[in-house]
Parts: sequence; C-alpha cells; structure tokens
Amino acid sequence: MPITTPVTQLLGIEHPILLAPMDMVADGRLVAAVDTAGGFGILGGGYGEEKWLVRELDLLERAKARFGVGFITWSLAKQPRLLDLVLERRPVAVMLSFGPPGPFVDRIKRKGAMVICQVQSAALAVEADEAGADILVAQGSEGGGHGISRGLITLAPEIVDAVRGRIPVVAAGGIADGRGLAAALMLGAAGVLMGTRFYATQEAAGAEAAKERIREVTGDDTLRSIVFDISKRHVWPAPFTARCLRNAHVDRWFGREIELVRHLDEEAEKYAAARATGDFGIAAVSAGEAAGLIHDIPSAPDVIQRIVHEASALLARWSSPDT
Repeated sequence: MPITTPVTQLLGIEHPILLAPMDMVADGRLVAAVDTAGGFGILGGGYGEEKWLVRELDLLERAKARFGVGFITWSLAKQPRLLDLVLERRPVAVMLSFGPPGPFVDRIKRKGAMVICQVQSAALAVEADEAGADILVAQGSEGGGHGISRGLITLAPEIVDAVRGRIPVVAAGGIADGRGLAAALMLGAAGVLMGTRFYATQEAAGAEAAKERIREVTGDDTLRSIVFDISKRHVWPAPFTARCLRNAHVDRWFGREIELVRHLDEEAEKYAAARATGDFGIAAVSAGEAAGLIHDIPSAPDVIQRIVHEASALLARWSSPDT
C-alpha cells in the first residue's frame, strides 16, 4: 500500500524516504537515483568544496532531478556565498545541521526553498521550529557520521511531542530496512532519512572497498569518537563526535586522544595518505549501526522499493483486525 505522510506531501515525493547528505558520498548520481525512485535525495554539501558542489549541481541540472542540498551549518557560516550558489540552482530544500539555522532561514525561503533542520534534542527542535524550519530530522546516535549520544527510539517521539505537530519530523539513525521505516512511523515520525544504507549502493560515490566493509561488519563494529577528526585536523565543536567503522587506527588511539595530538604531524600525514589510497585500515568509513542490517550492495532504487514493500506489509499486517 502507498505510504503517504506530511513529508511526502510537503516534498512532493512518492515515498517517505530521504537520502542523508553524506559528505562526498551523496553525490549527484546518487541523489538523482533516489529522486527517480520516488524518494528525496539531498546532496552532501559537507564542509563546502565549491568545485565539487558546482560539478554535482551541474549533473543534477542535466538529469532534471528534484533535489535538496545539505550543509554543516557552522562550516557554511564561514563561506556563506555557497548558499547563494546553491539557491541559484533552485533546490526543493536546503538541510542545515550542527548549528543555529536562524541566520540562513530567511535567505532560503525567499528563494522558494524549504528548510530542513537536523536536530539532536528537543531543545534544538524547538529552536529550529521557532526559526522557521519546514521539516525536522531527529538524529539518533546510532547513525554514522557526526552526532551526539541520544538514541532514536526515545528522541524521535520526544521531538514529535516538543513541536506539537506544527511541522513533520523525520527519523534518522540506525534505519536500513522496512522494519525501521514502520517503527519510525509508529514513533510519530513522518518518514526516515538514511545514510549508511545508501552508502552501500551501486550509485554512491564511496570507494568500493568502503562499501564492502559496511556489508561485512555488524553494528558492534562501529564506534563514536573524535580520533578521525583529530587525524584529519578537523576537530568539531563539542559535543559532536563521529560514528565510524572500527579499524586499526581508531583502536590504537581511542582513549589516547591527547597522545595522538602530540604525534599529530606524523599521524596526520599517514592519515592523509591512507585516505588518498583508500586504505581503510587507517582511513575512516563513516557508517552507523545500521551496517549490521546491510548484507548486499544493490541499486538505490532497489533499496527504496524493498523498504517500502516491507514497511507496507508490516503496517498492513498490524492494522488488520485479525492480527
């Protein structure tokens, strides 16, 4: 059965499934594939690599795709011209994460785009609501990449309650199949945003070796830390840490971060070389606990169809009077 929610209606999409704007992984090809399959793709604006951003926006324009663009808000504040560059391409929405959205909301809405704000607490949800957000993403700590320590199963309904139905909430963190979508809807969310599941797809820009690592591990093989941020010389403001797959590098330095800083010249050089060569024994694979639910590397449209089919069957089963 179709799953229609306030998010599908607001974004004009068929399925309540959003692609997380993973830095350098959620590229134009993946965004376009999600759009074609009836979801909503959000381009990974990340730290603001302008040449990469222009190239991927050009690709989306040629594909005639409907799309969003996601930014790390505190990084965007350092180069606000990138927002104007994106808004010229008429995105459906701009997603802001990890910083106050207020300085950007009016600029986005004046260009006719919606504002999606990713939040990690009820207080941040209320702040984003008051700033004029159109959609909230409740980000649980299970997700890959940067976040904080709240689990999704309590965070999502708390945020739903905090905004009192004024704006729809999308659940993120640990979701990779139809069970996750169905559960999110039962928690009061109007859809899901997924990163790790879409990372392990054919269209994602990540290295094949990284995708294979996601396919092979369990959720227990992930760890939230600042080791990789230190190694990249790109430490985030507190309280954000990054969930990545465990490897020899993080196992060596987790709990010894001060010592890592003391050896940073040497270790940062090794880390940069590992990233360049795809050595994931050292370099990070940003993936969440959902990795334990991923056992193949299909196309993005296949992922969406599977999830919708499974969630629809579950929702129909539990709504049946004979169940």
